[in-house]
Amino acid sequence: FSFSEVAPGMVFWHNNGLIIRNKLIEFWRKEHRKAGYEEIKTPQILDKKLWQISGHWDKYKDNIFLTEYEKRDFAVKPMNCPGGMLVYKNSPKSYKNLPLKVAELGEVHRQELSGVLGGLFRVIQFTQDDAHIFCTEKQIESEIEKIIELINKFYKTYNLDFDHVELSTRPEKRIGNDKIWDLAEKTLENVLKKKKMKFKLNKGDGVFYGPKIDFHIKDSLGRTWQCSTIQLDFQMPERFDLVYIDENNKQKRPIMLHRVIYGSLERFIGVLLEHTNGRLPLWLAPKQLRVINFTDRNIKSCEKLAQELNELGFRVDTDLKSE
Repeated sequence: FSFSEVAPGMVFWHNNGLIIRNKLIEFWRKEHRKAGYEEIKTPQILDKKLWQISGHWDKYKDNIFLTEYEKRDFAVKPMNCPGGMLVYKNSPKSYKNLPLKVAELGEVHRQELSGVLGGLFRVIQFTQDDAHIFCTEKQIESEIEKIIELINKFYKTYNLDFDHVELSTRPEKRIGNDKIWDLAEKTLENVLKKKKMKFKLNKGDGVFYGPKIDFHIKDSLGRTWQCSTIQLDFQMPERFDLVYIDENNKQKRPIMLHRVIYGSLERFIGVLLEHTNGRLPLWLAPKQLRVINFTDRNIKSCEKLAQELNELGFRVDTDLKSE
């Protein structure tokens, strides 16, 4: 991968980098299908009014890239959540549809000061492996447990250990009343204790619509990065007027869980490359096999073997120098 001053904080993926990225996505898709998720894709540019409903316009406007179309203000999406709400609202839902797990590998843009940008770790354009789980109040704790199990499965696969886990509570700038925040924070705390997970309390660092659990991993330089997160949200379903029909044929609000596993795909690749010092496991390596000759008379045999391996699905190259 490379960077250019013409696109600050945005990655130019070359062939080998794109192979790693696509392999991470293939694994992600396979595991999410097995875990009962549906996959969606939502637009990059959405009308200002959507961000006003979500609250991002008031709380987050300085970080949003803006554009205009036919005298209407639009935002280049900094988050995937509002698009996911519109997908939910597109058809009626009943309690039989819940929990509904909807995942999106969504590309987002956030304005950052140039001084804080740093390689793959801090960028302006990145892909979040978002998912939104719409569920009933009774389903919240079991769904959070399932997310934690999925996160653990992913990080075990990549041989990455968590440095620490944080429970981030209500920030000063927030939406919703204290009673709802009390319930949300207590629910997350209950799950962490039930799973016997040690955690630090990170007061005031929740998102404006709900508290969250953050999973931090350490890179080879000892820096910690928050990758996976689980956010519990009672507010967005209210703001977007999301409903489902319960067993008694009454309208009810779903509860919403926001979660990412890789977090930023770019940051995760940065951590993985640092952690492995570029020595990726075979399934992720851009070049898996190299066919080497020892004399010129082997060249045709090497080329034939490389072609056969290539057709079998291996990523292979050749070194045909007689050295």
